[in-house]
Amino acid sequence: MTPSPTPVLIDAHHHLWDLDQRPQTWLDDPALATINRTFTPGDLRTTATRPIAGRRLHSTVVVQCVPEVPETEDLLALAEREPLIGAVVGWADLTSPAIGEVLDRLLAGPGGTHLRSLRHLVQGETDPGWLQRPDVERGLTAVRDRGLCYDVLVRSHQLDQAIRLAERFPDLPQVLDHAGKPSIADGELADWERQLRLLAARQHVVCKVSGLITEADHDKWIVDDIRPVWDVLLSAFGPDRLMFGSDWPVANLAGGWNRWAATVDELLDGSSADETSAILAGTATTFYRLTRTERTLGSR
Repeated sequence: MTPSPTPVLIDAHHHLWDLDQRPQTWLDDPALATINRTFTPGDLRTTATRPIAGRRLHSTVVVQCVPEVPETEDLLALAEREPLIGAVVGWADLTSPAIGEVLDRLLAGPGGTHLRSLRHLVQGETDPGWLQRPDVERGLTAVRDRGLCYDVLVRSHQLDQAIRLAERFPDLPQVLDHAGKPSIADGELADWERQLRLLAARQHVVCKVSGLITEADHDKWIVDDIRPVWDVLLSAFGPDRLMFGSDWPVANLAGGWNRWAATVDELLDGSSADETSAILAGTATTFYRLTRTERTLGSR
């Protein structure tokens, strides 16, 4: 008899950094002291032990932290030798006239086949039209032309940029990181919801259910603080366009991987098997073109 496939769990958004190899100056903020240390794939394995809907962590998507091509090269090389990592979201300067050459070099280099998407920290840009700058759009065209995707990192007040991006690049697959960072801590969700629904109307855009607990009160949040955002995401995108992500180790600031996993497990209560499968594995597998995302019983 052919072994039955074992449902798997994909973490579609986490980070890794080795401070001895590559400093992360953003961690110098005293508020980030608890995560100002090296985090490795082994740390993730020993940390991410809580199943969701009976599924245990099987593969991941590691995401860039700093706007440096060498960090992306490090992550790609790591993905080449680390079976846990299925894909890399990297960084390259979208404004550079040499963006095409840089992408070609990354794709051809060690681990380059794991490069699936690019990301820029638009959340830190003060230009309210940064994603619509001609040089940025030229860079995004180079991303699209190489069959890559784009991870959109904006705060809730910048969602209008994401909407315009989706309108101008209907053939560039896009994923909204951290659901556009809704203001969960203060409960001001009306403007975020309105803009999010406009973005979700663009069918080539999907969304990561990630980074939500760090937008809540780090010390006092409960599941019911997250539920209104979860309900909006399900209504706007549907489960086939949502993917689970942990945002580990940043998630450690507000409870950590296992607490977030337990929260998602509770929020999924009442979802069908197909809906659960989409959120926990299917959407990420399709968007990031992941392979080997099913195990068979008895295999390692």
